[in-house]
Amino acid sequence: MTQLNERDIKEVVKERYGNLARDASTAQAADCCGTDCCGPEAVDPEAILTLYTNTETEGLPVEAIAASAGCGNPTALASLSAGETVVDFGSGGGIDCFIAAREVGESGRVIGIDMTQDMVNLANSNAKKLGLSNAEFHLAEIDDTKLEGGTADIIISNCVINLAPDKDSVFQEAFRILKPGGRMMISDMVLVDEIPNEEKEDTANWVACLAGAEMKDIYLGRMKSAGFEDIQVASETKLANDEGWRAGVRSMNIQASKPS
Repeated sequence: MTQLNERDIKEVVKERYGNLARDASTAQAADCCGTDCCGPEAVDPEAILTLYTNTETEGLPVEAIAASAGCGNPTALASLSAGETVVDFGSGGGIDCFIAAREVGESGRVIGIDMTQDMVNLANSNAKKLGLSNAEFHLAEIDDTKLEGGTADIIISNCVINLAPDKDSVFQEAFRILKPGGRMMISDMVLVDEIPNEEKEDTANWVACLAGAEMKDIYLGRMKSAGFEDIQVASETKLANDEGWRAGVRSMNIQASKPS
């Protein structure tokens, strides 16, 4: 099988999530399951809702929920405060940004970063429906956000970093844009056992957030090498369809901080 390069990976990811955004924009969830997009179970609106409380999702556009392909709820770990600036790596249709926007209030700021134009368009549309003035969405890649250094009090990310071919650059960018003492709360797919090489080369497994997942020690080591400290795995969950090689994949909630 031909080895996938970085450009191939990015293009297949953009195509998959562009399709998801277009489906969600008509308020119809994509025909999506645990082998086609991220998440510990089938990713449909009902499954996504299990990751959030009723209070968190109350009043959110159905399009934001339908476009979500997360594997956790990083905002639940974040302990956000009024006036803080939050940056979301891979903001999708905006669900985590909208929850964060409520927490930081009008004196705060939430910036969503996504490399898929359809997702940025959908998130901006959803923000307009909600009448939010403190949430904005930028078209950029998470390893090169174009944001000024020291912008964020906190970075969140929901099942996205595993999709990045160059994870070192992602964590270095996160460290750069965080303020001293800032923190990062991410949900992502991480391995506790290696998966076969042929599965890593399957494009379906890339968009499913499986092929790009790394071993836990390597993943956490990249965060440490970027400069993060107090790195902790708050929780980990097995996949619902954890048969065969998928038994080595976990959805993990991870937190870390930038030294003051």
